[in-house]
Amino acid sequence: MQSRVQLRTPTGCIVGELGNNSVVKFPGGAAERVARVLLEVGAATAVDLSHTLGTSVQATRRSLSALLEVGFVESHERTPFGPTPTRGRGRPSGTYSLTPLGRSACDQSYDDLALESLRFIDRSFGRDAVRAFAADRAARITAGGDIESIVEVLNSKGYAATVEPASGNTHSTQLCQHHCPVVAAASEFPELCEEETNAFSAALGQHVTRLATLAQGDRICTTLIPNQAFGHVAQIKQQTRKPRENREVSL
Repeated sequence: MQSRVQLRTPTGCIVGELGNNSVVKFPGGAAERVARVLLEVGAATAVDLSHTLGTSVQATRRSLSALLEVGFVESHERTPFGPTPTRGRGRPSGTYSLTPLGRSACDQSYDDLALESLRFIDRSFGRDAVRAFAADRAARITAGGDIESIVEVLNSKGYAATVEPASGNTHSTQLCQHHCPVVAAASEFPELCEEETNAFSAALGQHVTRLATLAQGDRICTTLIPNQAFGHVAQIKQQTRKPRENREVSL
């Protein structure tokens, strides 16, 4: 059966970079490659992962087992967002996603730099300056004014964003951010998330609701967006993530 989810080869982490990380080590190169796919696409099934990597499902499951054992990956009976994937005659297919420990292997130095910068702003100019910085940053992310451009900018900054149907709500859609390269900074300075949400509302001309954030310990950042914000495209399909062509550090 052809997989419904089209995944691509990720570019989120440089091959070899994770295995040599001084804080966390992946259990082998194959497991590292599986982790990098999960970093880019969010929760996925073993079948989807094997299609992306060009490996057998059995080999992919061995890597997933190794990642589960060291706490880098967690399994779910259903995906944390959107519809539950199916396999065979309607049987649910389990999904896997990175844990905070697994995500920390990537973008660690970027997050440290963001946190140090925000602490300096806070010490030197106060919390209002932190909020002003967060608002300016969010305004630049949403400058395109439509959901497609917002997703594209988020992905260029490493957020692995998609647009998904809202489960049980036919009047809304979810903007999902499967990864956050500044999660530690956002945990200490929630203004980053708050101003991002405000900017989404302003750009789309609709009140949006932030349901969950990685910074608060959730598995994914989700923002509920009324379908009116999409104009004539009320029943939006999942957005295809674009490759990140560079790793520029830009707060």
